[in-house]
Amino acid sequence: MARPAAALRGGSRARRCRAAGRRGGAGGAGALGLVSVQLAERAYPVLIGSGALQELPRRLREKAASSAAVVSDSNVAGEWGEAVVAGLTGVGIRSQLHVVRPGEQAKSLSELSGVLDFMELFGLDRWGVVVALGGGTVGDLAGFAAAVWQRGVRYVQVPTTLLAMVDASVGGKTGVNSKRSKNSIGAVWQPLAVFSDLTTLRTLPEAEYLAAFGEIVKYAVSLDRDLAETLRLQAPALRERDLTALESVVTRGIELKAQVVAADEREAGPREVLNYGHTVGHALEIASDFAIPHGRAVAVGLRAAARLGVECCGCPQSVVEVQDELLAAFGLPGDLPPVRESEVLAALPRDKKAREGRLRWVLPRELGKVQVGVSVPATAVERVVHEVLS
Repeated sequence: MARPAAALRGGSRARRCRAAGRRGGAGGAGALGLVSVQLAERAYPVLIGSGALQELPRRLREKAASSAAVVSDSNVAGEWGEAVVAGLTGVGIRSQLHVVRPGEQAKSLSELSGVLDFMELFGLDRWGVVVALGGGTVGDLAGFAAAVWQRGVRYVQVPTTLLAMVDASVGGKTGVNSKRSKNSIGAVWQPLAVFSDLTTLRTLPEAEYLAAFGEIVKYAVSLDRDLAETLRLQAPALRERDLTALESVVTRGIELKAQVVAADEREAGPREVLNYGHTVGHALEIASDFAIPHGRAVAVGLRAAARLGVECCGCPQSVVEVQDELLAAFGLPGDLPPVRESEVLAALPRDKKAREGRLRWVLPRELGKVQVGVSVPATAVERVVHEVLS
């Protein structure tokens, strides 16, 4: 594999972008995918493909960035941190790297305080930019720091995990966890741009790579039945990280999320469809003290929600079967550490979608369509949670 520093040399003009579903570029250079998140004056591009990182220095220079505070974790910084800082410095943007600990435990108020201290010592002003370089945890943490530093500074997302590319990097949700609930302290703060370079996935551990398909299957079952068929047919190629298959699926996932975000930026209603599988998924993460990765927890949540959909929304049993097959094709949910059912059930009411203590479930009606705001009897929830954890 080529050293990452070469990908950012001097901020040179990289590959031309293409509109999603089209190809562009010349001279043999590979084209990038481009999805636009349409939010009026806050619209922003998501660049997708091998070489997307080459665009970062030039685009920040064009945005007149005075400086760049690069935030990454200790797993990613060694692979990509030096290259990103060198690329930005090469186009005249004063840059410095701050490293946080890896994993969900970094989404804490104490870690946030450390990031803000770094920004202050670095001298990041309101013309500067925060660069979130890493997975969803780094994106959430650095994005929230950008949202509150000097009452809001610009930031870009540079996701280096498949899960972050298809989920956390798009939509503007940022934040950290409280002692008792996930993502309960945060803000909606949209990035300036997203750079999803598929090259970064080459170093991603297999278990972490496959876990991301929990979120991708979520998109298929809740929003796009054609994507479900694509996943079924392309599962072997996707498991092998075939770049053509991967770019197509990643782009489609981002398109779907971008459409939902554009229609309901602050989750007033329609955006709740993106929480399919997350009610039980988040409860499982909390009950395991975040020992269960997000994608695998969501996979368990999807299995629970589909079964509740059959019982409460008239969803055909075939949807459960199709979803289970898709998850199994990517080894999901996989072996999980033991978790007490009682602790999962106790964590459910802390879900952010609850209204006046009442859970609002997102459940499938058919393949590619879900219903939001469904009330489910406690006895049904207990029975299904027992089933999916057995």
